[in-house]
Amino acid sequence: MDATADELAGVVDLFGGLTRGELDRALAEAAFRDGGGDVDRDALEARVDRALESFALVAYDPPNRSVPDGIEPGEPLLVAGPTAFPTVPDGAEDVPHILEIEPRRLDREALGETVRGEFVAAVEDAVADGDDDRIETLLDASYDVETWAPVELADERARLEDALE
Repeated sequence: MDATADELAGVVDLFGGLTRGELDRALAEAAFRDGGGDVDRDALEARVDRALESFALVAYDPPNRSVPDGIEPGEPLLVAGPTAFPTVPDGAEDVPHILEIEPRRLDREALGETVRGEFVAAVEDAVADGDDDRIETLLDASYDVETWAPVELADERARLEDALE
């Protein structure tokens, strides 16, 4: 199964959030239910990394007081991010029932602050590298982040715009 970033987001969104290991299991189950096929773990890791870079997925480390059952503190959850259009791949609709993972409720404010921190770091890297393509991508993504989470990115957007001039 070669899930797109939006399909990865769709699978994690079925649960509210999944660890990388849980996502791997969920995709393997979806592939099996859709008629077979294996999940190439190396390719999956690369796709997850690209989805994180593009903010289609977000790695969220819940505060200790709100760590969902079955998750070790410090083990981040992958959550559908601000640039994703979550799409459930064929065979994945029943995976939450099969894996018996209860839907996870996340602290949206804390999640928003996590995304804000990751976004600021991405802006700093793109500006330092003079990577105009990445700067333009981040400029577009800044609007998605603000719509998705209760954060303000006007300063970062101004920095990105200045870097393009």
